[in-house]
Amino acid sequence: MKNNIDIKCLILGIATIAAFQYKGNALLSNALVSTSGITLTALLFFVTLVMIFAVVRHADALAHKLGEPYGTLILTLSVVLLEVAMICSVMLTGSQNPVMARDTMFAVVMAVMNGLVGITLLIGGVKYHSQRYNVQGLKAYIGAIIPVVTICLVLPNFVTSGANGGLTSIMAMTLIATSILLYGVFLFVQTKSHTEYFISECDETEEETHETKSVAYHSVFLVAFLTTVIGLAKSLAIPIDTSITTLGAPSALGGLIVALIILSPEGVGAIKAALNNQLQRAMNLFYGSVLATISLTVPAVLMIGIMMGETVILGLAPADMVLLGATLMVSIVTFSSGKTHPLNGVTHLVLFMAYVLLMFN
Repeated sequence: MKNNIDIKCLILGIATIAAFQYKGNALLSNALVSTSGITLTALLFFVTLVMIFAVVRHADALAHKLGEPYGTLILTLSVVLLEVAMICSVMLTGSQNPVMARDTMFAVVMAVMNGLVGITLLIGGVKYHSQRYNVQGLKAYIGAIIPVVTICLVLPNFVTSGANGGLTSIMAMTLIATSILLYGVFLFVQTKSHTEYFISECDETEEETHETKSVAYHSVFLVAFLTTVIGLAKSLAIPIDTSITTLGAPSALGGLIVALIILSPEGVGAIKAALNNQLQRAMNLFYGSVLATISLTVPAVLMIGIMMGETVILGLAPADMVLLGATLMVSIVTFSSGKTHPLNGVTHLVLFMAYVLLMFN
């Protein structure tokens, strides 16, 4: 029975992508405010949500069968690798935009470390008053994120050869090597040498009430549904961009909305984990996605820039650097005691609100 549901959902997603590629995208572009345009947009959102919950279901099944941190790691890497593929495809086929990768990565950092983390901590805090996690695991995440985001998104503004936030070929190759090396060492620590850092004994484990199948079955459908979400997100960008243009909103807002859609499988899974008092799993998803996004996206876009002779601007604007610094400091304070409370969530949400408001300034 479960096979039939998964196959039907996947067929629905693929058929929706095909239909919008055939005529739907054109209708959204030319007649968004019409009855047909609004109906198509609502349908697109509905199908996307169906695919997202399918992703979460298979990720939960893998986490149950493989145990932590492998289950959440699979979801994190799947989402990030597809995100990298989408960014790279835009760079290869779209018009030259030297700040596209930078803005996308910064949107992911702010949306995850402030928006999604804030919502999760607030919801979990309201339900359980206080939630516990493994301090060593969060310190490992933040300790790896700080040098990566600083070197990739801040340092280019303060080196002579990186005028206007760019990088020379030598600096770019060095950054590629160090990013991959750091993430490789982190994966070794997470999955081999210090796995216990990323598991909390305080998490309430619950038996799965639904039947799970083989690891291969859930892995195949996880990748299939994630790919479908990415395909649908590209069509969703049309009404989002059109609405932003009509309202005169900043273009960066469209990137943030699309990033939130792509990250929604992790967001839904993490919030569900927090509601089950499994805060460690939620934070593994969030901070793992931030670290993987920066560590894998930067090398990919820099290599494409070098091969195609295009300039890639990584350095953030001054106001964005201030928000990034505040985000890192607040994260250190939030995850320093071993337990959280609702105020921590509100603090992160305030920073996220400041980031969104800054777009319109």
